[in-house]
Amino acid sequence: MAIGLGVSGVVVAVDLLTKRHAATTFKSDPVEVIPGVLDFVYTENFGASFSLFQDLGWFLSLAALVAAGIVVSALRHDRPLGEVIAFGLIGGGAVGNLIDRLARGEGLTDGGVIDWIRLPNFPVFNIADSSITVAVVLLIVMAWRSERADKAVAA
Repeated sequence: MAIGLGVSGVVVAVDLLTKRHAATTFKSDPVEVIPGVLDFVYTENFGASFSLFQDLGWFLSLAALVAAGIVVSALRHDRPLGEVIAFGLIGGGAVGNLIDRLARGEGLTDGGVIDWIRLPNFPVFNIADSSITVAVVLLIVMAWRSERADKAVAA
């Protein structure tokens, strides 16, 4: 459990620090890191990825709280290290974006999440979003490998 919560804590810290940096640096002066491939820009997202659930901060905040609860519950049981890390990444990502929603709006959950990493043909995102995405990919790969190993043993 400690490793998973530690991973979550690191994700939240890095996410908040990079969002603060983005707000002070890229808001007035976007940076083209790799021309046509990677830019650092400042945007505020009042929904979820791909403009889903716009202005439904209460729903997204509730979803983040539920995700954090599931992560804590999952981490209470013995799991392979890869799963522990993945759950930590999900928890940290959920909490990182939740903090923006709670701290940046006039109401309780209506704050915009700071997004600052832009790739072509993809929504602008942040470290919290990235950690959730990496965790999901990690969980899928581990499940796929486990299934292949089970089939090999059965054969």
